[in-house]
Amino acid sequence: MGQADEQNAGQEQSSAGRMKRAWRRGDGSPRLRSVVVAAGIIGVVAAPMGVAATGKGLREGVRNGTATKETQIIGNFGATTGLTGGYVTRQSNLSSSGGGAVYGCRSGVGGSAVNPPQNPCVRANNLARGLAFEFNATSGDIVGTINSSTGGDTKKPFTTNATGVATGLNADRVDGLDATQIAGAATAAAATDAQNRANSARSRFVVVNAAGEIESQSGGFRVVSAYGSNGAPEGAAGNVYIDAGEDLSNNGIAATLGLNNAVDVDGGGMAGRTPGADANAEFSGEVVASRCAITGVVGCAPPGANEPDTFVVSPRLSDGQVTTSANRKRFQVVITG
Repeated sequence: MGQADEQNAGQEQSSAGRMKRAWRRGDGSPRLRSVVVAAGIIGVVAAPMGVAATGKGLREGVRNGTATKETQIIGNFGATTGLTGGYVTRQSNLSSSGGGAVYGCRSGVGGSAVNPPQNPCVRANNLARGLAFEFNATSGDIVGTINSSTGGDTKKPFTTNATGVATGLNADRVDGLDATQIAGAATAAAATDAQNRANSARSRFVVVNAAGEIESQSGGFRVVSAYGSNGAPEGAAGNVYIDAGEDLSNNGIAATLGLNNAVDVDGGGMAGRTPGADANAEFSGEVVASRCAITGVVGCAPPGANEPDTFVVSPRLSDGQVTTSANRKRFQVVITG
């Protein structure tokens, strides 16, 4: 006990002794006896209220002792429409520059959901269906700020598992992009989609003459092998193989025979009215086409032909026989998609 405490204790004992002696002598006035009784009652009632969790009195203006147990303040009363009331505790500062409350802690990462818990400095939990918090600025233009050390894109102001629309929230950035970047990305995506649709809708064509040579085209086609050229085996001698310059895995291929009424293909005249199958070689016949390199369906034998960007065309006579140099057909192919 310090010197000041000893002096205070001595003064309290001396004063109590004088009052006790006066009480015993009976020379104390009625007023003195009332003061003594009142002081005793106040001491009994006020003592529990002025002791903090550490067992010492709660002191104003200084740092009190460090509590080692949770301090609970429990109330049980309803809300009110008055300016005060309805809250178990209230902290308010009448100064024009001071705050109402500050809470500090040294909790680790993860929050109260991790194990072991890392409790936040402040937690509001509504056990019913009402709001857990409200922030209100009576006349200020800014309600509040959320700062994280140095800030930056690696810091998050908050996280939530709620995915509904926040009414009135005006976000300047979404997924790290501002409004200009979002609009730019949307425009670029729309342009790419439009180009892809245009590419899918466009058609390409190639016309091949009776000698297996490209007569005309929209562009990008080349002959890989025609009627046995370029080392094609005997089984491929009646076909023409053409490189389209693009993967045809998702494209359509349509082939038709081309009219030829200016050349006497078989030397039998070009009237086009001679009876009999293939009697009019310039007007009759059939043709089929397919993409190469379709596993288990179509394989293309000439060197370099069995690729998804190559297709094979097989012009035939009306009875399905392979054409020869004496009765070859013009044909045209259209690539779609």
